[in-house]
Amino acid sequence: MVRQVPTPMKKEQKTAVVDQLSDRFKRAKIALVSEYRGLTVAESTDVRRKLRAVRGELKVAKNTLIRRAIENTPFAPLEDKLGGPVGLIIGTEDAVEVAKTVVSFRELGDKFKLRGGVVDGKAISPEEVQALATLPPREVVLAQLLGLLQAPATRLVRLLNEPGCGVARLLDAIGKKQGEGQPSA
Repeated sequence: MVRQVPTPMKKEQKTAVVDQLSDRFKRAKIALVSEYRGLTVAESTDVRRKLRAVRGELKVAKNTLIRRAIENTPFAPLEDKLGGPVGLIIGTEDAVEVAKTVVSFRELGDKFKLRGGVVDGKAISPEEVQALATLPPREVVLAQLLGLLQAPATRLVRLLNEPGCGVARLLDAIGKKQGEGQPSA
C-alpha cells in the first residue's frame, strides 16, 4: 500500500480556510470538537448528512488554522479542546438539535469521541452536551413558556367570573326550589 504524503498548504489556501472558518463562527450558535479517528468514508458521509439536516456541519482543518479562526471570538474556549485529529462541528440554528444529533453518533464508538464545545460563549463538557441533548425542542419550550405566561391571566378571569357564576347558581337553585313547591297544572 502506497501512503500519500499530503502537500503543504500555500499561504493563500491557509488564509482562505481561516476566513471560511471565521465566517462560520460569526453565524454559529454552537461549536463542538470531536475526535474522528478511523471513520470510514461512508460513516463520515452519514455524519455530515445528519448534521446538515439540523443546520450543522463537520469541518476538518488544521488545529493552528482553527486557533486563528476562533481568536477573539466567543468560541475561543475551544482552544483547550484542540490537538490531534479533530473534527469541528458548527451549528447555525438550534443548538439542542445539533447536540441531539451529535449524541446519536455514540454508535460509532471510539471512532467519534466528543471532547466538548462552546454554546453562547460558554465552554461545555461532553456531559453538558449530553444534558443539552435531553432538552425538549425549542417549539415545545416556547409552548410551555406561553402556557406559564397565560396561566395567571386565566386564573384572574376565573376569579372575576366566579361571583357572577355563584349568583347565577343561587338564583337557579331558588327557582328550582320554588318550582317544586307549586302544584303542577
